[in-house]
Order: sequence, then structure tokens, then C-alpha cells
Amino acid sequence: MARDWRPNVREMSVISRLDQAKEVQRVRALQLLRDNVDDLSGRIAMKLIENKLVETTSKNELEEQIHRCLTSLLTAEEFEVQYQVANIRDLVPRPHFVSLYVTAYIIEKLIDHRCIVDIYGTDEEIYRCVNAQVTRLIPFQ
Repeated sequence: MARDWRPNVREMSVISRLDQAKEVQRVRALQLLRDNVDDLSGRIAMKLIENKLVETTSKNELEEQIHRCLTSLLTAEEFEVQYQVANIRDLVPRPHFVSLYVTAYIIEKLIDHRCIVDIYGTDEEIYRCVNAQVTRLIPFQ
């Protein structure tokens, strides 16, 4: 006779608390992003150019495109974010979701923009450059 499987109450409680903590952290990160979107887009654009990862004809246009990416993240649903980062989700062990979203945008969409001459470096180098700027303004554990 088959035995009914009953989840452990303690186990379910721990999983629930972890999920809630993760969601609170995500909401907090989005609030910090909302407060710092202008500053962050400028920092990311500047570092990408300084580190010679992106060659562009217009720094202002690059900054504007990154600003659009960040504002679209603010209004995106969880499914849209997961779909955008699906190709590079396993790039680093514990990625910052904002950095991952911006990196995916740079690699997949920004490369086709008219002001971009070329994008150099690996996906991981681009992620690390973006993440260094994101973590300064939006800490994520």
C-alpha cells in the first residue's frame, strides 16, 4: 500500500521564510533602483567606455539606452525578467538580478543599436563591469 507524503512543517516554514526574504530583498533593490536610475545609467555607460568593453559614437545615446533598460526593469514582471536573462542565468554563481538584466540587454539588444560600433569582452567581463556599478548603489546579499 502506498504511503501518503506529507511535507514536514518545519521544512515548509523554512522554505516560506526564505522565499519571503528573497522577495523583500528584491522589492528593496527595485526601490533603490527607482531612486538611483539616472546616476546608475551614467555610471554604467562611463565604465563600459572606460574599460573599453563598448565602442560607441555617442556616450549620451549609450547612457540613454541603459536608462531605458533600467526603467523597463522597473515595470517588468517576474516572467519578463526571467525570460530576458535566461541565456546568461548561470554566468556567475549568485548574480545580482539588476546586473544580469542589464548585461543581457547589452549583449542581446544594445549590440544592434545604431550608436554602438562594437562590443568587446566576454559576457562575464561585461557582467563584472556592470555589477561593480550596480552593487555600489544597490547592495544585494
